[in-house]
Amino acid sequence: MALSRIDTTNMIEDVPQSKLDNNINFRNIIINGDMSIAQRATSTSSITGNGYHTIDRFQTINTSLGTWTQSQSTDVPSGQGFAKSLKMDCTTADASPASSDLLQLRTAFEGQNLQYLNFGNSSAKSLTLSFWVKSNKTGTYTMVFFHRDATKQFSKSYTISSANTWEKKTITVVGNTANGIDNDNAKSFDIWFNLGAGSNFTSGSLSSSWEAETEANYAVGQVNLADSTSNEWYITGVQLEAGQTASEFEFLPHDVNKTRCFRYFQDLAPKKNDCRIAIGENVNGTRCDPVFQYVEKRANPSVTFTAANTFSLYNAGTSRDCTSMSSDNFSEICGNLNANVSSGLTPTGGASQFITNGTGSQIFVDAEL
Repeated sequence: MALSRIDTTNMIEDVPQSKLDNNINFRNIIINGDMSIAQRATSTSSITGNGYHTIDRFQTINTSLGTWTQSQSTDVPSGQGFAKSLKMDCTTADASPASSDLLQLRTAFEGQNLQYLNFGNSSAKSLTLSFWVKSNKTGTYTMVFFHRDATKQFSKSYTISSANTWEKKTITVVGNTANGIDNDNAKSFDIWFNLGAGSNFTSGSLSSSWEAETEANYAVGQVNLADSTSNEWYITGVQLEAGQTASEFEFLPHDVNKTRCFRYFQDLAPKKNDCRIAIGENVNGTRCDPVFQYVEKRANPSVTFTAANTFSLYNAGTSRDCTSMSSDNFSEICGNLNANVSSGLTPTGGASQFITNGTGSQIFVDAEL
């Protein structure tokens, strides 16, 4: 049988350039910009300080500016493909911020992932940030591109024009031609969304170029989202990319997005009762060292976990509640716990299964920036 010849001459040319441009994998520097991954919790109340509370890769900075509930919301812009957003809900107001008060949402990036931006050279690439935002509190909001390696900033503003209406915002800044980005796994660059600020951060002027860090220029003209318990603020579809124009949001498969989040934070305990999550050697009649392997972390992680009795050891046909636990030798790829029970484990050299007790067990492995 004769084989047909396929003419490939015009195959690429027949594809619109816009379609090629919009399918570049991982052009979005932001991880979890669609707010779909929330390992720690889907809602956290009584937020008065700094920390990661709900949505992975997004950190809250709150230095005494109101009390908040943060949640993963299903309120999203219609017809844009998003299923989740991050919601900030003011539960205790502060209508008169002290000079040092500050409320922000931040996300940060490793320097080794940003080398292609070519900062520190005349050909440094511009950056374009796009996102969807909604609030009942209209007016001027501010944000900061923060080049941490150089201790430089570029502060910008945007306006929420219509109350309780999803609006898309696009902000572009030129690349930093003067200072490079460290090629390592440390925090090199941040994006800060300001939600309220005292006079220490509002008394200057917004940036017209990359400038040395100046707190007075962080949030000039910023509304105070904390001035009423009626105030809410939502955000989703956060995308940061090289270039001077915003492309359509880059949706990644859920498993890919979650695995990228695992590099910085992972809960090793499924939300299931009686789930065998590890096995370890019995050190003696009261201690077993269950071993965990996981997605490679950015750096050696810190480890926290729920109360010892939310786990048990199963050995020789009997399940025994743990009485105490500690972490031991956690590296980027693996680690073990020291899990103790009152008595009854088979002699040294035997093995026990490490099991969840209930659906609230947590083992947080944290290598956040």
